Amino acid sequence: MKKIINAPENYVDEMLQGIYASFPDQVKCAADDPRCYCIANKKPGKVAIITGGGSGHVPLFLGYVGEGLIDGCGVGGVFQSPSAEQIYNIAKEVEAGAGVLFLYGNYTGDIMNFDMATELLDMDDIEAVSLVGADDVLSNANVEARRGVAGIFFMYKAAGAKADQMGTLEEVAAAAKKAGDNVRTVGFALTPCIVPEVGHANFELAENEMAFGMGIHGEPGVWNGPIKTADELAAESVDEILKDMPLAEGDEVALLINGLGATSLEELYILNNAVRKQLEAKGVKVYRSWTGEYATSMEMMGASISICKVDDELKGYFDYPVNTPFICQR
Repeated sequence: MKKIINAPENYVDEMLQGIYASFPDQVKCAADDPRCYCIANKKPGKVAIITGGGSGHVPLFLGYVGEGLIDGCGVGGVFQSPSAEQIYNIAKEVEAGAGVLFLYGNYTGDIMNFDMATELLDMDDIEAVSLVGADDVLSNANVEARRGVAGIFFMYKAAGAKADQMGTLEEVAAAAKKAGDNVRTVGFALTPCIVPEVGHANFELAENEMAFGMGIHGEPGVWNGPIKTADELAAESVDEILKDMPLAEGDEVALLINGLGATSLEELYILNNAVRKQLEAKGVKVYRSWTGEYATSMEMMGASISICKVDDELKGYFDYPVNTPFICQR
């Protein structure tokens, strides 16, 4: 295992200490717990949006805490859920009088702990509503059972914009749900990754082998086989997405090309170009695109493609300015 760390068991907390020290004017911790990651300055009367999940995916989840996006994040161990108590303490810190939206990925441990935090808030007469991102097309034919991956970016953008515009809890949740209903993601891995406390790869791939449909925790994909070209991967990914979310000629979409941790930005832009060609050939216009690392998996080499069908409402949310230590859009 080659990593720039001290003790593996201190990996998460030392990472968080470095972030707090680097951005004290933007983020802080609640309840003296570094894993209760919050915006430094809350906006009175605004719906508070709280996310959470395992470490190892930066900038997902904590990287979205900041102006115009999320107000707090429960930080779990690598690929582990944050606790219900942490989520509750974050909510108590950032709640600003308009209720709380819990917005997180569709994973069993996260659902259980966010539900428990909701019950704790209910005893304090604080209203909390939950939504999950479930955009990973190849993880399950049943939409409600799908994993939440990089496509939650669009849900954060929609919810964060509506909340910053002082929408009600119902309106903020509706904005997030609209984005979630219109986004689909397909991902693929070229290499495994290593969890520090485990010390070895979480799965195996041969030298010239890749996994199509691989999950961000190393969950099995739909096929393992020879590495394909960017054009071939774009074609297969777009076909899988459009089988699940048909697009007509003239439709417009937002596009997210996401690196999983060890893929060069140059390669991601090659993939962006390949996906655009596929969409343009079908008469679908890319309204706006983002390319970079938005939901990683430690040092896994690979990428994911998220496509979100847009209308004027979603365009407004996606164009809304944001500013976090990891993400800035003006």
